[in-house]
Amino acid sequence: MSTPRLHSPVLGLAGWSGSGKTTLLEQLLPRLAAAGLRVSVVKHSHHAVAFDTPGKDSYRHRAAGAAQVMLLGERGMAVYEDLPAPLDLSAQLARLQPADLVILEGQKWLPVPKLEVHRPALGKPLLQPDDPDILAVASDAALPVLAVPQLNLNDIDAIAAFVLRWREQQA
Repeated sequence: MSTPRLHSPVLGLAGWSGSGKTTLLEQLLPRLAAAGLRVSVVKHSHHAVAFDTPGKDSYRHRAAGAAQVMLLGERGMAVYEDLPAPLDLSAQLARLQPADLVILEGQKWLPVPKLEVHRPALGKPLLQPDDPDILAVASDAALPVLAVPQLNLNDIDAIAAFVLRWREQQA
């Protein structure tokens, strides 16, 4: 299965729950922005997510039958809608504004290039080498020899440099 050509380079951030994907992304995003990249993030959740608050007007509009509700504030907006089925990657990306890079947090099963976040203390196995799309593994501990580069999870500058080099190669 080959990766579809998408509007922006897509990099997955994959790892088990609790491995630190969100924390890494939170530290990585300012560095990528400082390097001049406009980065969008698609965050996947395995849990039922409440996108709206019961009792609020937008919730009431949806409950009354609106196909979509846009909640607009001074500096942001959200569009609420129910989906008949999960969106595939192309449909997810089609809903984003143009960006220099899209980072997927989660959706580790998708065939896109990925950076694995791994903490041996969790007791979970590495996704690499079973996932051929993993470009590198960022870990907080030394790992056995892998077929891909190993990055120190605590060295955010080195991880940012790796992502920027990879992104440059995609252009």
